[in-house]
Amino acid sequence: MNEKSLRDLLIRIKHDEISVDAGLDKLKDLPFEDLGFAKIDHHRQLRQGFPEVIYCAGKTTEQIVTIVEKLAEGADNNILATRASYEVYEAVAARIPDVEYYDSARLIVIRRGEQEKRGHILVVSAGTSDIPVAEEAAITAEVMGNRVERLYDTGVAGIHRLLCQTDKLLAARVIIVVAGMEGALVSVVGGLVDKPVIAVPTSVGYGASFGGLAALLAMLNSCSSGVSVVNIDNGFGAGYQASLINKLGEAGI
Repeated sequence: MNEKSLRDLLIRIKHDEISVDAGLDKLKDLPFEDLGFAKIDHHRQLRQGFPEVIYCAGKTTEQIVTIVEKLAEGADNNILATRASYEVYEAVAARIPDVEYYDSARLIVIRRGEQEKRGHILVVSAGTSDIPVAEEAAITAEVMGNRVERLYDTGVAGIHRLLCQTDKLLAARVIIVVAGMEGALVSVVGGLVDKPVIAVPTSVGYGASFGGLAALLAMLNSCSSGVSVVNIDNGFGAGYQASLINKLGEAGI
């Protein structure tokens, strides 16, 4: 039950549209709803400003559909599910209208209410192969109400592709840099700007990249100040963190 649903319920009780006992039954879902296989955190939006996000990997299709349905009941905020297959999307779409699927990012999105576009987050990818992770970050940030710009395929092997667009780097409030291979791009970007840079190592690369470990270690050891690092291929985590930073900027904090 989100904030709007709770407010509507209290109004209905006040005006005797439903009984107090019936209202208490509905309030039993606070602060979470126990489905047996999952506990839906209906207070996540109140605590953190965005509803619980569904991580689909490892869950059955029916479990995912049930969770999405519960979150969508009376929702007035966007709903996001990550690492979702197209088959899962089809199952959700059969039960809930207006569902969107982003194949490259493997995201399911249900949009509710007014779509905010606050601030300015820039998502930069080193190569085209990094775009799926970059898109997970970009779409996550967009769904959370941020204005997002993309700057793709600007890796250090052709650094002029980045340097000719420094105006975009300087205009952003938060920058997400997504890179595999040796992960060098984040140090370059971090050395050019005066804003937070969130580094996302990807598993793109040949054998010695060790599935993204080389990029992760390079980013953790970056000599550029103001760089923070999320886990390998964790575009969602970067998008979420960038949204929190961007929101602080909008509030003037």
